[in-house]
Amino acid sequence: MAVQFIGIDPATDRDHCPTVWVDPEAGEILVQGRKPEARTEAECEATSPANGPVPGNEAIIRIPARMVPSIRTCDALERAELR
Repeated sequence: MAVQFIGIDPATDRDHCPTVWVDPEAGEILVQGRKPEARTEAECEATSPANGPVPGNEAIIRIPARMVPSIRTCDALERAELR
């Protein structure tokens, strides 16, 4: 997998680094962020239209809103500019 770095939290302390990458071959966005506390995860599961809890191979993560520009950069993946 040849992932491409897109962006890191501009307010990072380099120890806690919400980060965004893309995998052009798979056509996927990869995001690193904090895990939510159990109560928040339960609230997410309760309001999701999915069947049951989050599967073991998936995760709910938090990223700061200031990272929206990095996520918007991933629009290029949809337009196939990063493939």
